[in-house]
Amino acid sequence: MFKCIIIDDEELARELLKSYVNKISFLELVGSFENPINAIPLLKKEIIDVVFLDIQMPELKGTDFAKIIPKNTNIIFTTAYSEYALKSYELDALDYLLKPITFQRFLKAVNKVKEKNISLHSNTTITVKSGYDLYKLNVNDITHIESDSEYVVFYTHDKKIMSHQTLKSLEKTLDTSVFMRVHRSYIVNKQKVTSLKGRDLLLSDIKIPVSDSYYDAVKTKLF
Repeated sequence: MFKCIIIDDEELARELLKSYVNKISFLELVGSFENPINAIPLLKKEIIDVVFLDIQMPELKGTDFAKIIPKNTNIIFTTAYSEYALKSYELDALDYLLKPITFQRFLKAVNKVKEKNISLHSNTTITVKSGYDLYKLNVNDITHIESDSEYVVFYTHDKKIMSHQTLKSLEKTLDTSVFMRVHRSYIVNKQKVTSLKGRDLLLSDIKIPVSDSYYDAVKTKLF
């Protein structure tokens, strides 16, 4: 699930994009703003995966606002003016949508987000320190991570590695598009989740409890 926000000074444009986002299973709309300045607190507070950003706005152009958006955020520009296309790519935008935006063109743009994520994480590894040893783990091999007092245990299908750190501190470093906290003692790899039965998540034959405080988020973001 990719968290996204919409920034456009035109209400009709925002409503159209909202309707498109609601049709895409892997997108979660967490904010819609008429003024880009109002989006700044959310961008500082949460990791936003995609920003649908209008270029021509009265108080601040999208091309200027894009310069202060966190680097890892995917920007998809939306505009009625084709002359901004070159400028948008100079700013490393993922795509450029020319209004009026059709759903087919919107779908092509957001699929780029998905494809980029698959490519980015297919070979991504994290380094885990265990005692005096260092292990390089492919994130796709990790099924879940469990808290064990002052340690965390990384589980793959064929091994487990214990590292001296807390789950809370580790959570801050993990990619939220891959991993999700589901219990005070567990973080799971989203791609490994196969079903939710009662208050238990199943990762094939692995059963992970879901605490009450995370239950609604698990249902919303994983199913």
